[in-house]
Amino acid sequence: MRIPRHVRGGLGGRFMIIVVVIVGLAAYWFSNQKEGLVTGRKQMITIGLEEEVQMGFQAYSELLQTEPVLCGRGANTCSVEDGETVRAIQEVGRRIAQAAIDWEAEGAPMTVLGEETARLPPWGSLADKFDWSFNVIQSDTPNAFCLPGGYVAFYTGILPTAANIDGVAVIMGHEVGHALARHGAERVSQQKLMQIGQMAAGAAIGDMPVAQQRMIMGAMGAGAQFGVLLPFSRAHESEADMIGLELLVRACYDPREAPLLWGRMVELGGGERPPEILSTHPDPEARMTRFEEVMPQAIAVYERRCGPLPAR
Repeated sequence: MRIPRHVRGGLGGRFMIIVVVIVGLAAYWFSNQKEGLVTGRKQMITIGLEEEVQMGFQAYSELLQTEPVLCGRGANTCSVEDGETVRAIQEVGRRIAQAAIDWEAEGAPMTVLGEETARLPPWGSLADKFDWSFNVIQSDTPNAFCLPGGYVAFYTGILPTAANIDGVAVIMGHEVGHALARHGAERVSQQKLMQIGQMAAGAAIGDMPVAQQRMIMGAMGAGAQFGVLLPFSRAHESEADMIGLELLVRACYDPREAPLLWGRMVELGGGERPPEILSTHPDPEARMTRFEEVMPQAIAVYERRCGPLPAR
C-alpha cells in the first residue's frame, strides 16, 4: 500500500495511527499462523472447526432449498439418464471421501509429490468426521464445490468439461482438497482481519475530507486485495490441485486426466481470462504444466496401489 506524500502530510499524526494499525495487524497475522497442509505453508485460521462446519451446513441447506437438485426429493421427474448421472457422481464422491479418510489415517503424506513424510495439520484428521453429502444441481453454471463438513454440490453445467468419470474425479478431488485444507476458514479469517484494519483506519480519518478518505481507504483496499487476498486464493487453488491428485490416485482414478481437464478448462468463457495477478485462480496452462511435472510420480503411485494403467 502506498499513500501519496501530499495525503500523508494532510494526515498529520493520524498517519502514524494508521501505520500502528497496519503493524499491529501484521503482528496478529504472523502470531496466529499455524503450519498447514501439503506445502507446510503457514495458515492463519482464527475460527473454530465447529463454527466453520456449521457455516458450511447452513450454506448447503440454503442451496438445496433454492436450487434444483437433480433427482432430489422435490424433483417432479427423474429420468433414467439423470438417475445414472447422479449415481455416478455420488459414487465418485464416496470413493474420494474414503480415499481422504484413509489418507489422513496415514498422516496425509503427499506421495504424488514423492514425499512419504506425514503432514497432518494441527487440527488432525477431518474426513472421518465430515458428514459427507453429494448432490447434483441442475444448472448450466460450470461449477462444483465442497463446503466445510463435506457438503458437495456438483453442477451439471461442468459435466461437459469433465468429459468422463476420471474428469469428474479430478474436479471432485480438487474441491474436497479445499475442505480438507480448511481454505474456507482461512479466507474468512483473512477477510475479518482486513475488515478490522479498514474500520480502525476509517475511525482515524473519519473527520477528513471525503475525497481524501476515499483515496486512503481505496489504497488500503487495493493493497489487501492484490497483496494478500488474491495471492492466497491462487495458493489455495494450487494446493487443492495437488491434494485432489493424491486423492484421485488413491481412489484408483486415472491421474492422466488432470492436465487434460485443465486444457478443457482453458476454453471456458471463450478462452478469455484476466492476467493471473488479477485472478483468484492460477493460469490454467500453468496448472497443466504443474500436473505434467508430477505425473510420472502420480502414475507410479496409482500403479503401485491399483495396477497398470490402460494404454491411451
